[in-house]
Amino acid sequence: MREELQDNMKRLVNFLNFARSFFKRKNPLKALAVSLISSLKDMLTIRQKLKMAKYRVTYHQHQLHKMESLIAESNEHTFLKGKNLNETR
Repeated sequence: MREELQDNMKRLVNFLNFARSFFKRKNPLKALAVSLISSLKDMLTIRQKLKMAKYRVTYHQHQLHKMESLIAESNEHTFLKGKNLNETR
């Protein structure tokens, strides 16, 4: 009986040592705090990120429109050029 109690105590102490070393290595409370802080930062800066994304989209749309108009100006086979007619048809 006494040996069983000693074995169980050794197992419990061994488990507690493993748990302590795990918490030293991984530290889940610190990881939780870091993730909470980063999510709060994301929540507080979401409007700025949305504005930047909208700006990028409108800028790229403008660049695309500018490129399309340049292509249309230099293409002689398009109706967008204006006075020049397509004589090959």
